[in-house]
Amino acid sequence: MESAEIRRRWLSFFEERGHTVVPSASLIADDPTLLLVPAGMVPFKPYFLGEVKPPYDRATSVQKCVRTPDIEEVGKTTRHGTFFQMCGNFSFGDYFKEGAIKYAWELLTSSLADGGYGLEPEKLWITVYEQDDEAERIWRDVVGVPTERIQRLGMGPNYWSMGVPGPCGPCSEINYDRGPEFGVEGGPAVNDERYVEIWNLVFMQYERGAGEGKEDFPILGELPSKNIDTGLGLERLAMILQGVQNMYETDTLRVVMDKATELTGVRYGAEHGSDVSLRVVADHIRTSTMLIGDGVTPGNEGRGYVLRRIMRRAIRNMRLLGATEPVVAALVDVVIRTMGEQYPELETDRKRIETVALAEEAAFLKALKGGTNILDTAVTETKAAGGQVLSGDKAFLLHDTWGFPIDLTLEMASEQGLSVDEEGFRRLMKEQRERAKADAKAKKSGHADLSAYRSVADAGGATEFTGYTATEGESTVVGLLVDGVPSPAATEGDDVEIVLDRTPFYAEGGGQLADQGRIRLDSGAVVQIRDVQQPVPGVSVHKGTVQVGEVTVGASAYAAIDLNRRRAIARAHSATHLTHQALRDALGPTAAQAGSENSPGRFRFDFGSPAAVPGTVLLDVEQKINEVLARELDVQAEVMSIDEAKKQGAIAEFGEKYGERVRVVTIGDFSKELCGGTHVHNTAQLGLVKLLGESSIGSGVRRIEALVGVDAYNFLAREHSVVAQLQELVKGRSEELPEKIAGMLGKLKDAEKEIEKFRAEKVLAAAAGLADSAKDVRGTALVTGQVPDGTSADDLRKLVLDVRGRIRGDRPVVVALFTTAGGRPLTVIATNEAARERGLKAGDLVRTAAKTLGGGGGGKPDVAQGGGQNPAAIGDAVAAVERLVAETA
Repeated sequence: MESAEIRRRWLSFFEERGHTVVPSASLIADDPTLLLVPAGMVPFKPYFLGEVKPPYDRATSVQKCVRTPDIEEVGKTTRHGTFFQMCGNFSFGDYFKEGAIKYAWELLTSSLADGGYGLEPEKLWITVYEQDDEAERIWRDVVGVPTERIQRLGMGPNYWSMGVPGPCGPCSEINYDRGPEFGVEGGPAVNDERYVEIWNLVFMQYERGAGEGKEDFPILGELPSKNIDTGLGLERLAMILQGVQNMYETDTLRVVMDKATELTGVRYGAEHGSDVSLRVVADHIRTSTMLIGDGVTPGNEGRGYVLRRIMRRAIRNMRLLGATEPVVAALVDVVIRTMGEQYPELETDRKRIETVALAEEAAFLKALKGGTNILDTAVTETKAAGGQVLSGDKAFLLHDTWGFPIDLTLEMASEQGLSVDEEGFRRLMKEQRERAKADAKAKKSGHADLSAYRSVADAGGATEFTGYTATEGESTVVGLLVDGVPSPAATEGDDVEIVLDRTPFYAEGGGQLADQGRIRLDSGAVVQIRDVQQPVPGVSVHKGTVQVGEVTVGASAYAAIDLNRRRAIARAHSATHLTHQALRDALGPTAAQAGSENSPGRFRFDFGSPAAVPGTVLLDVEQKINEVLARELDVQAEVMSIDEAKKQGAIAEFGEKYGERVRVVTIGDFSKELCGGTHVHNTAQLGLVKLLGESSIGSGVRRIEALVGVDAYNFLAREHSVVAQLQELVKGRSEELPEKIAGMLGKLKDAEKEIEKFRAEKVLAAAAGLADSAKDVRGTALVTGQVPDGTSADDLRKLVLDVRGRIRGDRPVVVALFTTAGGRPLTVIATNEAARERGLKAGDLVRTAAKTLGGGGGGKPDVAQGGGQNPAAIGDAVAAVERLVAETA
């Protein structure tokens, strides 16, 4: 049975039994504590925590999931993988243990003709929590599983919680006996390789308190409403139904391994090392394709780093298998064709996915070449110093500059007999990430624990947003935090976070910056609001400072936004929509939005593109946008079902999570997007849009920055003033400026060439004298010296080679010259063939000199270059070179 059929049967079975079919959420988690969705229940987490009321009593889904904690084990074992599909059925206060157990047994054991999976009942073993008598009774007396095939286990394997205070409960797992060829008998309590878990039933019936680990926490009591959360691993069931040894041999992964075999000529099953590489490629390419499909782009932080890491690991393993040409296009094509039946959006977005993947492959192959040279030098230096551990700062340099994931550095260093200072590397990475995240974390949730916001939400409910139709209005203070802690009151000078029952303030989201303004209380108190965030769903937190009086919970308030700021942001947001559509018209659907920021009078728009957008295309896009403004198109917003929005062709932003009801913003007949932001009423209100340019912000992602309205006019006015000044300077009309300035620059360039030629001739003029000054060191002609400061590295290299060539005869020659450029010492050293035969290699000599100078260097045996930090040490460096020549010659 193919994976797509397993998925279809699952959804059909539960839909026929009253469950709402919920499409898989994006792999991009809508949860500040997660980068990616690691489990099937994650999209339902707000319902289980009681943050949001579920819109249904029963639900079912097949959720895309990615887990990467054990990424180093992928391929080495046949059980670890990064991408998997979790089939789940959920009950929110509806059926409980008996219903969940009976559904599971029916689906697994019903015949294929009856829509089930046709598993033999006698091969199914059950585990229950050691204290869950009820679950064991249901399995034994209601379902009819023999007592000898039901095993009781402890909290570790058979008790579930989220790791924080909240719902928890016992589990019951269904395991399949794969037979004696997979190990000894005795059930899952004895051998989980033979008795493989395929379905986990979680019975959420208790509330837990604070505690550490999976077992050390108190049970506070029963939940008022009991829930069901189950998960069946689609890949594991596919392994059983398809009669294969492991998940890598199932239909959706085996085809990728077969393509890798076709590209490299290495057959799966021939040798353990190559099998590991083939499995890594199959798993990582599939995961990469699914991540890109959901809008993740390669980067050096967060989920972008996860994608970059697994993509580069796959490419590296293809290289180890013998691939010499780009391979990603062929591998991604197989994944899209295989997974496209289950996820049709992969085919729809094929071009964009391929564009991002190919750009990352090209970038990595380039980085692999340059980074390998850096790594080789670092390995050589480490071994020369007698070390066996590559330093953490070298590993960090490879990651930060060349995009080498740490596991790649570990693998490549290990191949050369070295380990890596992982602790030092991770310390540097942690320091970098903490610096980058500090501002964002403080901006989003201040210094408060999320539980503080949840308590306010529980007490006051969700915030009603009135800002689509109103810019000010009456409200009530329902929550107040001072220094991140709930407080009944705040006084003048306090920095506060205020929650209102209704507000015209837009909370930052969807790329739109938050409103600013004031909240006035009936008591006369005034709070200046500088930011609004939603740290938990549905609750708008107004951050500001009490300017006058005292703020108290329950007080009546009047909230008013800064109208000029809102209008400027609305113009920017509408301009963003126009830019998005104009780009898609010019470049095609691959120019999909990858992020944006709409601020007063300006915006930036990130989009997918494998290369820079030509200037002429950018001009056409800008012209089209401004032509739309002149058409005076109305801007309208309408709430509808997500299905209706898709039918109307509304564009959705990758990475955003949408509910069943969505807001669609339509600009005349030009643009239609899903959007929760604020906009102008007519395109004429934008006035003018000026695109400042575009640039790369990552592999396959470009950024346009632009100005809107008065800000655009002011920019053009300044530009006009600059043009007028240039006209005066060059005595020409505006249309003559490019030609006249190009002529001036040409003359300047010619003059610089003449000066450079004169300077080089002056430097080389010293060659004869330097050659005559050669000293004899144990039969080797040695030339050392310091040339005038400011000599370029290129000129120094020419001089060294010239001097070496002037010393005739067949005796060994070493030329080592030094200079200072830009305040730093520089050296170039060259040797002839006779010197190299005596063991005098330029690279070794440069490393000795550069170490004395406080730096490093390297190169080939015949010529090498190095530098350092201490110009005063040049004399010592000359002496060090002379000593090494004397010792070696």
